[in-house]
Amino acid sequence: MSLEKTAARPDPPPRSRAGKGRLSATILIDGLPATPDDLAHQALVNYGAYTSFRVEDGAARGLDLHLARLEQAAVELFGESPGEAEFRRLMALGVAGRDACWLRVSLFSPDIAHRDPSYVGRPKVMTSVSPAPPPLATLVRLTAMPYERETPHLKHLATFGLIRARRAARAAGFGDALFVDGEGRVTEGTLWNIGFVQGDRIVWPQAPMLAGVTQALITRGLPQIGLTSETRPIRLDEIGAFDGAFLCNSATPVCPITAIDDVAFANDPVLLAKVEAAWSAQAPQPIADRDDDDGVSRLGR
Repeated sequence: MSLEKTAARPDPPPRSRAGKGRLSATILIDGLPATPDDLAHQALVNYGAYTSFRVEDGAARGLDLHLARLEQAAVELFGESPGEAEFRRLMALGVAGRDACWLRVSLFSPDIAHRDPSYVGRPKVMTSVSPAPPPLATLVRLTAMPYERETPHLKHLATFGLIRARRAARAAGFGDALFVDGEGRVTEGTLWNIGFVQGDRIVWPQAPMLAGVTQALITRGLPQIGLTSETRPIRLDEIGAFDGAFLCNSATPVCPITAIDDVAFANDPVLLAKVEAAWSAQAPQPIADRDDDDGVSRLGR
């Protein structure tokens, strides 16, 4: 046996775990490449809000609603908004040179931390651009869970409860979780809104929840295809009276719900195709089509 020392071999690189949950994104903060400090703050301080949507040829469906969502969150969480013109400028920088992509726009402030959360002022804007994700599903079976999101009218960064509920539903053999509040009312899903079908009418739940952009676009387009809509409280124990149900979000315009626990739905594919047509009839709005307000927040007027 040779006792001669051999050169130490370097450790092999860690094996890639690329998969469904792995992110591949180009990130800018206020239009500049993200710094390690800014990213560390995002990882360690869970305070902020965001919106996300598909961009095609520099335009997005419901852009006006996404902009309004950002402005409302900026004023409510930070006390000041960068303004619509600045949001548009930073979005346009983020998606420049791309024909189609997914854009996430997040608001945060490195001046807000656990020990000192008192900062009031304009937040930083992070744009994250990645390939557009596929729809959540083509069919889904849900289980109802008691859960109420904190500050539900905002699309904020506190996603622990959503992910935990989705994991629990999957572990129990379901596709996803539907939330029910303390009064037994249907509210929303983990990543989506729910709509019910009753004849030629779409019925949306009325409860503390996030007002979905895709939900609003569908509602805008329903009269064009001969359908109507209604928003009212829906108790979990009355969902069996509906003809069908579907979920919707920015990545999934319409996905039929086959059942919620023991309540099955015989969805009409023709009618659900009309609901999706109501969404697709809403034209994409250009991101950089005008100079608007010189950066003044419409909510701050």
